[in-house]
Amino acid sequence: MLTETLGPVLIANRGEIARRVIRTVKRMGLRAIAVHSEADADLPFVREADEAVLIGPANPAQSYLDTDKVLEAARATGAKAVHPGYGFLSENSAFARAVIDAGMVWIGPAPESIDTMGDKINARNLMEAAGVPVAAGTREPVTDLSQALKAAESIGYPVMVKTAGGGGGIGMSVAHDDEGLAKAFEQAARAASRFTAGDALAGPAVLLERYIERARHVEVQILGLPDGRVVALGERDCSVQRRHQKVVEESPSPGITPELRERMLAAAVRAGEAVGYLGAGTVECLVDADKQDFVFLEMNTRLQVEHPVTELVTGLDLVELQLRVAAGESPEVRPVSAGHAIEFRVYAEDPKRFFPGPGKVVTWDEPTGEGVRVDSGYETGNTVTPFYDPLMAKLCVHGDSRADALEKGRKAVAAFIVEGPKNNLPFCAELLENAEFVTGDYDTGLVARMRALGENI
Repeated sequence: MLTETLGPVLIANRGEIARRVIRTVKRMGLRAIAVHSEADADLPFVREADEAVLIGPANPAQSYLDTDKVLEAARATGAKAVHPGYGFLSENSAFARAVIDAGMVWIGPAPESIDTMGDKINARNLMEAAGVPVAAGTREPVTDLSQALKAAESIGYPVMVKTAGGGGGIGMSVAHDDEGLAKAFEQAARAASRFTAGDALAGPAVLLERYIERARHVEVQILGLPDGRVVALGERDCSVQRRHQKVVEESPSPGITPELRERMLAAAVRAGEAVGYLGAGTVECLVDADKQDFVFLEMNTRLQVEHPVTELVTGLDLVELQLRVAAGESPEVRPVSAGHAIEFRVYAEDPKRFFPGPGKVVTWDEPTGEGVRVDSGYETGNTVTPFYDPLMAKLCVHGDSRADALEKGRKAVAAFIVEGPKNNLPFCAELLENAEFVTGDYDTGLVARMRALGENI
């Protein structure tokens, strides 16, 4: 049935996630079709696909983000389904509709769900109505500073200021007073304009929420099934961040109690049910580390970068589940978490200031061993270009306990040799010796504190 419904599958992405999806697609007996830019012609995912199509120059707007070129490649190769990976077009409802209108299977949630959850203000209002805890904040888009100042007075400082659309921490900042709010609002408004470009009537849609001083970023993996069920597959801690962007994740979260975990899983299921969610998605929450309570943050309507830690502790293949759900199956999924997993995102970036550092890979030597998994997009001889996200690989470890996973992490990070482009492996090694991280008692301010203390990151 899968072959008739889905094969061949076109992967509308690049790098490590394209390579990872290709692996499961081929294991399931389906043909995998890659699309690639001129800059990526020599990357492993192009070689490992059953067929690869050049769709344009390095500029993503002329290749990976060009919906017409991606759909043209799908038609030319006889693709029956499209998997978007993450980033690029993965949360573009117009692209999802175009795939469906072309008679292909969209391996993701319904376009309507993408639209609903893509607007953070609409999403938080829907979640509140569904009984999911939300932070005190604005219920309508804030479009000018006077509105923002009035809202902040009602909410109380400090406040988090962010765009109503988009993700990845873009435009986010914290304001502690009116002066700080003016700067934060201007920054968020500029970022928001990127999501409303071309709409002359749209203002800079900004959202304000009460800021949790000592917060953990914890997310719940859900799977919506065609029979209407929504299943929670566990949670992940994503609190190690720089510039509000994740760099290390682990599962289960060491910072929450079993009682809080159960409440979060139940809330995530309600969230999925409220939007009629289908496929793999993530309900992100902010946890007050001191009060052991949580609020809804946002929902990502796609596969997450950090999905491997959930796979390692549950033994599930989330891409396979995505494919089966897209084919109309409702598999019985009863996840049982075992052990502890940690993911280190290996970026081509300066390990001290985290600025991108592209370049040619002179040496690429991945660690191996029991409980070690590397999802990589590069190998020796490839070039990390400045055109895309600098993520090179995801180094994941799985142990019987968190202490076991930490020790495996230390050995694996030390054994991972990348020469050529700058990389953040020294930061990962430093993190693994940081007292807060080792004890598990950390929050989203950890990396900033490491920098302030002058540690060698």
